[in-house]
Amino acid sequence: MEKKQTFKRRDFLRNSAAAVAAFTIVPRHVLGGTGYTAPSDQLTKGIIGVGGMGRGHIGYEGTKVLAVCDVDKLHLKQAMEQVGNGVDGYSDFRELLARPDIDIVHIATPPHWHGLMSIAAAEAGKDIWCEKPMTRTIGEGIKVVDAVKKHGRMFRLNTWFRFKDNFYGLGTDVKPLKKLIDSGLLSWPLKVTVSGITGYNWKFYWSGKHNLKPMPVPEELDYDMWLGPAPYKPYNPERVHSVFRGYWDYDGGGLGDMGQHYLDPVQYMLGKDKTSPISVEVDAPQQHPDAVGSWRRIEYTYADGCKIILDGENKDKDAAYIEGPKGKVYRGFRSDIPNLRKKIDAMPDPEPQIGIFSESVRTRQKFALNEENGHRSATVVNMGIIAVRLGRSLNYDPVKQRFVDDDEANRMIFQPMRGPWRL
Repeated sequence: MEKKQTFKRRDFLRNSAAAVAAFTIVPRHVLGGTGYTAPSDQLTKGIIGVGGMGRGHIGYEGTKVLAVCDVDKLHLKQAMEQVGNGVDGYSDFRELLARPDIDIVHIATPPHWHGLMSIAAAEAGKDIWCEKPMTRTIGEGIKVVDAVKKHGRMFRLNTWFRFKDNFYGLGTDVKPLKKLIDSGLLSWPLKVTVSGITGYNWKFYWSGKHNLKPMPVPEELDYDMWLGPAPYKPYNPERVHSVFRGYWDYDGGGLGDMGQHYLDPVQYMLGKDKTSPISVEVDAPQQHPDAVGSWRRIEYTYADGCKIILDGENKDKDAAYIEGPKGKVYRGFRSDIPNLRKKIDAMPDPEPQIGIFSESVRTRQKFALNEENGHRSATVVNMGIIAVRLGRSLNYDPVKQRFVDDDEANRMIFQPMRGPWRL
């Protein structure tokens, strides 16, 4: 293994900027012969980023972990001990991607790395399991969609409420709500209100700290690699690991962390998987340029008049979760429509979805939450983040995927990256 790693380092890491996008490796399950993965064989996986989330998914969905990667030596050591014999550890994700014996790459890093690593994994012939939010910027999402399509990869975004489990605070999964909306029983347009009653506010006040003092970088951490494409700022423990979400360079606070959990099922229920809102209105205090602050209300509107309202301060305590001209549905599946449950049971089910990623990898059929619909729900999150940062409402063209007549907002779609990293 060491000999192979040395070869890959010489051939693959010659130029760190070009290495992100300058290789093509054929995965073993399309090679045939001794490298072929038969349907009965176990799929192999590498994990990039083995903090809490990465280590929490080590044994998920019938895959065998062959390699783990982290820029923190302590995290790497803990993950290798957890997996046990036979796992290899790396500090540079490109070495993990260079291995032809890995089928799936799980990207569990902070969001500012998601776009670059997903593109590099697609170009390396890997199928991709990515944590939420899918990307930190709209532009990165556009490029991920292009790369996954170009290289014929399977992609899974790790939020699952559109296809399983009870949706936060509602006392039901999404399926009956999807059936209800598709039936037209509530009529159109619809308004969806996400507030404290549905549990949204449990990370609402996730904010960063101002005026962080430079501190020595811990010996075990490669801080320059942790920053990667993010602007260089002196190390402070508030910037890394479990508290990085409070800083715009790496995430978008509670909205960035939890927004896709809440907004992706709404996109699915409303039938908006191929589009985005045309406007976003915000009520928020002025934001710090570095540290994320809270906001009060975000309202999205689609071309057909449907709305999503994020009620950060939980002012709309009596608001229905879903409201249409002919009915309302509240928390706990209460409704002003008589015998709603029986009516929904009689409605046709929505189209089936693949909810197990290994099935998607084996059949080459798209996962329920893939790069395309995942990008659209991530765009809803990122539209809100941009509007909060700028402190004003914005209009958006979901076809061109650009803000309308707003150069300042459009500059935040493709944000500059610190060299040598680039999309």
